[in-house]
Amino acid sequence: MYSARVSFWVLAALGALPAAAQVEHQQHPPRSSEEYARVLNDPQRDGWQKPHEVVQALALRPDEAIADIGAGTGYFSRRFARHAGTAYAVDIDSNLLARAAEGAPANHRTILAAPDDPKLAAKSVDTIFFCDVLHHIGNRPAYYEKLDKALRPGGRIVIVDFHKRQTPMGPPLSMRLSAEEVEGELARAGFKKTKEFGFLPYQYFFVFERK
Repeated sequence: MYSARVSFWVLAALGALPAAAQVEHQQHPPRSSEEYARVLNDPQRDGWQKPHEVVQALALRPDEAIADIGAGTGYFSRRFARHAGTAYAVDIDSNLLARAAEGAPANHRTILAAPDDPKLAAKSVDTIFFCDVLHHIGNRPAYYEKLDKALRPGGRIVIVDFHKRQTPMGPPLSMRLSAEEVEGELARAGFKKTKEFGFLPYQYFFVFERK
């Protein structure tokens, strides 16, 4: 999401690149937006990402506004739109957002963000969702402050990301954030973990709310 290199590592995380390409990423340019989109929407991803189960676990309300940070082609945000009042696909890649908007429900909206700013209006969303994106964001403490301002009273931040251990897919261990690191960062930002789901095979799935 946040740079060509990030797009490359998302491809690697989704199992689209051979190990040699992952090691030699400095010598190999990132794939195009078109291939990136194809990988994000690969039906085989559903087997381990379990999108239906993730959506059901969130128990979205008909009047809820949810923002998917790093939405890409709308893998999750378009699903959210079927259950929530408004679903925002937030990304810095305009080409991917254009794909996310194609044939999307009327309550699905796109937001072109900046690497350090999701561009969400103050008190505009009830849920902020990250899937395999948080570890790409630099200066996360400052980013969390922006998220806090965007949340409505009673809002929540949802984090889905790879465990910091060897898994069949996922970014290099050096890039991953452990569950403990994520909990610690959110605690320092004024949030507490209120729910945890364990059905994803390679990722943790946490819900945080303001303390």
